[in-house]
Order: sequence, then structure tokens, then C-alpha cells
Amino acid sequence: MAMRIILIGPPGSGKGTQATSIREKHPIAHISTGDILRENVRAGTELGQTAKRFMDAGQLVHDNLIIAMMRARLAEDDAQNGFILDGFPRNVSQADALSSLLDGMSLRLDAAVLLEISDETVVRRLTCRRVCSSCGSIYNALSHPPKARGVCDSCGGRVVQRADDQESVIRNRLAVYHKETAPLVEYYESRGMLRRVPADGESNAALKYLESLRASGK
Repeated sequence: MAMRIILIGPPGSGKGTQATSIREKHPIAHISTGDILRENVRAGTELGQTAKRFMDAGQLVHDNLIIAMMRARLAEDDAQNGFILDGFPRNVSQADALSSLLDGMSLRLDAAVLLEISDETVVRRLTCRRVCSSCGSIYNALSHPPKARGVCDSCGGRVVQRADDQESVIRNRLAVYHKETAPLVEYYESRGMLRRVPADGESNAALKYLESLRASGK
């Protein structure tokens, strides 16, 4: 049976990790808005060229463009067995558009999964994150540092702290997240579709919760 879910959570809540644990058990597409934008820009599609103009100007890509990209992405073969939406929708307007889009495709959303985590845990987690500037391998300065300080175990590249993992930047991103997401949480909760999952522990917490719901027939 297909599984169609939205992952909602602040930066550092582990949406990508949770999506990976779900995909390891279920052959469904992990659809990230950021990935869609980058792929369209790289491929030089008409949508990508339009998006690039906004991105190059430092502006947010308009909702109608995001919706057009999402419509095309959901029609691809790998999404037919189900999908995990990561980073979309970001606001109530996008949630309404997604609902209309799925209705037009005769599809039903199973759940919006909220990954709950405190701001302080996010700050602690992200300020410790380190990334290889060459291959993208991820480390943690406390729990999983590279064997040689500043050197990637995988490729020997330089391991750095990203600019957006500085505490002041993280707290600003959290403020934006709370402002944008509070109405979205209420939107799905009022429709009986919101599922709350603690995100400060197991990397497969969302998978376990979703499978418990399916087993109970909810």
C-alpha cells in the first residue's frame, strides 16, 4: 500500500535522516523542494531558468512556480508508490495548493508528521555539525569527529563548519520556522492529519510511528 506523507520540522530536526529510514523499508520517493529547484536549474528546464532568476536575485521563489515543479515531480514514476515531502508545503497557501493538486491526481495524503524537538537541542546539534567541503560527509564535533582533526575520513577533504551552522544564524532560522510553520501545524491538526513524533532520539522514530498507525488501521 502506498504511503504519502509530509515531514514537518525545524532545521536540524533530522527530516533527511528520518526520510532515509522510511525509504530503507518502503520504496517511496523522498521529494525535497530544494533538490527539485537545484535539479531544474541544473537541467536548464524552463521552470529552472525562471527559478534561477529569483535565486540569483536573492529572492524567494514564488509559490506558483514551486507548485508547478511539484506537479511535475509527483507525476514521475518513482512517486507512484508513495512519497515523503520534505520542505513542502512551507505555508498554508502551499498546503491548500497541494491539497488541490492531489485531488486532481486522485491521491490522498496519509499524514503530516511533525518532528518535535526543542530549539536548544537544535542549536546544540547544528553548532556541532561539521561537513566535508569536498564530498559532503557529515560529522559531529563531539559525538562523531573525523579521525584526524579537520580532515575527512572518506576523501581527505577539509572538514569545516558551515556558515549557516553558526548559532546566531541557527536561531534566526528557527524564528522564521516557527513563524511560518505554526499555522501549518494548526492546518493539518484541524484536519485530523497531524502526527507528532519526538525527534531528539531515534533516527527511525517517524518510521516506527507510521508503521504503528498502519498496523492499527488508522
